[in-house]
Amino acid sequence: MSSNTRAACVIGWPAKQSRSPKLHGYWIKRHKIEGDYRIEEITPEAFPAFVKNLTENGYVGANITMPHKDAALALSDPDDRARTIGAANTLWVDNGRLRSTNTDVTGFLGSLDVAAPGWDERCQGAVVLGAGGAARAVVYGLIERGIKTVNVVNRTFEKAVMLRDRFGPNVQPAHWHDIPSLLDGGRLLINATPLGMKGHPDHAIDLSRMADDALVSDIVYVPLKTSLQAAAERRGLKTANGLDMLLHQAVRGFQLWFGIKPEVTRELFDLLAADIVKT
Repeated sequence: MSSNTRAACVIGWPAKQSRSPKLHGYWIKRHKIEGDYRIEEITPEAFPAFVKNLTENGYVGANITMPHKDAALALSDPDDRARTIGAANTLWVDNGRLRSTNTDVTGFLGSLDVAAPGWDERCQGAVVLGAGGAARAVVYGLIERGIKTVNVVNRTFEKAVMLRDRFGPNVQPAHWHDIPSLLDGGRLLINATPLGMKGHPDHAIDLSRMADDALVSDIVYVPLKTSLQAAAERRGLKTANGLDMLLHQAVRGFQLWFGIKPEVTRELFDLLAADIVKT
């Protein structure tokens, strides 16, 4: 590998399960870039020193995954989006300064746009399951698109209240037992919890009361189709998946690191989908 090679990485603990190398590797090859993308499994204790010396470690930037997104924000110069969400998932070095953003918002909105073009013109409200870091990005994106009421449902009610404190009166905290009434006639449901993910408990949510033109989104991408998505499809509802979110959130980072804005294609989706199905 020559000294001219630009390299980026994904940093997490653990991180070996990440699909990002296959995703960015596809774009690097497609655009004939002298570049590389690697996995760095870094403990929380070692993370600050690693990112503070990102250039010395051979990188022009990085994707940040669990459990480092909050620390990445604190250790960098975040843009308004990352600062408002309170988490950073993309780092890049800009004239010696470590900068950060949160591209989960772009990824989430991109996945909805692909699944149901014009969804934001039809929806006045949404129900979001979860109140963690992923939910913060989802809620930010919904408010950015003009959704007037975002009902945030969480088993720990106080965490849902914290999202209202962060994002304002568009957010309505709710209890888990409120879900049936919130979904009555609802047009948009988003799962931003690990429920349904491989190795986690499954959903038991009744979608029968949702509107016939509703959209159900699940940001989980392993498995490729969750039980929530399968239930939505049985009802004839449109669904958005976590893999599309992963693909669309990656575009901004690649552009920052390698200077080319890549395209999300069906070929790329199928490549990663086949890899996920193997697991």
